[in-house]
Amino acid sequence: MKLRDAPAACPSLWRCLPCPPAELRLDLVLSSGQTFRWWESSPGAWTGVLGGRVWTLRQERDRLWYTVYGDEDDDDRDGRPAEAAKPDGAETDRVLRDYFQLDVGLPALYRAWGAADPLFRKVADDFPGVRVLRQDPVECLLSFICTSNNHISRITAMIERLCRAFGRRLCRLDARPFHAFPSLSALTGADTEARLRALGFGYRAKFISGSARAIAEGLGAEGLHQLRTVPYAEARRVLCALPGVGAKVADCVCLMALDKAEAVPVDTHVWRIARQRYGAALGGRSLTARAHQEIGDFFRGLWGPRAGWAQAVLFCADLRQGQQPAGSRDRAGGGRGKGSHEEEPP
Repeated sequence: MKLRDAPAACPSLWRCLPCPPAELRLDLVLSSGQTFRWWESSPGAWTGVLGGRVWTLRQERDRLWYTVYGDEDDDDRDGRPAEAAKPDGAETDRVLRDYFQLDVGLPALYRAWGAADPLFRKVADDFPGVRVLRQDPVECLLSFICTSNNHISRITAMIERLCRAFGRRLCRLDARPFHAFPSLSALTGADTEARLRALGFGYRAKFISGSARAIAEGLGAEGLHQLRTVPYAEARRVLCALPGVGAKVADCVCLMALDKAEAVPVDTHVWRIARQRYGAALGGRSLTARAHQEIGDFFRGLWGPRAGWAQAVLFCADLRQGQQPAGSRDRAGGGRGKGSHEEEPP
């Protein structure tokens, strides 16, 4: 199947939603370490997997354009392309609006955060449209277990290997295969940890297989989704009981999958920002559980009930500003602004 990179080539296969850049910037949101399933397939076009389908997204002026690809039959080996997908337009609109949380008005939040915080106001104009995604909780959790002491391009490659090894193949675009994120049952086999280690996951292999098994045998995927309805502290406590999940990973999942907009993921980089830029004497000499709580409380007091969203803007700004002029997000060394996720293994 051919990749579709712009509506002009085949307009009948594209739909659009009204969405100005002040509400969403694909280039900032999809590359800033919230998700690891999207790829800039051509300038301005982003292709990835969402909800068991393959999508290409593009922004043009005040419109968010998208196209959805059909599944291929894995048994079809004669090279013919699968039929173009024609999913229900109202349903795909709903999926995108939910994923990008487009019911949340971003400009008003930016104004409120800027009024409360001169440091936020200083960077906000250069980084509009940064919003928090609403991801599948299982995918978000298992993906963020991979982020400990890691950087974005390596995490992305690991998630790709995970999906190819354990996920259902969805289609091929220009010979590139796309796979769904693995189900819990696919990751609970007796040999899962060994297979993940062979794929280069290192110590994270034990945590991915262990958390998948703990969820499958306990809450279940539906129970994990139901954490969206409980208070933040309770959801965080449940997540921290899973193998490989510390406070920072739990807060990432709370923020990006469980509707806890007040969750502020804290790593050593955020801790340094709180101390050096904001002059907050918090947490003592190391990043303890107490420090996580105190730093989160500090930013919640500063930015309000959507503090995690405000932090996502500053994280994106640091990530971009930490890049070399001709460089990439690929450097593992240094701070979080260089594309790394810093947290000690649990």
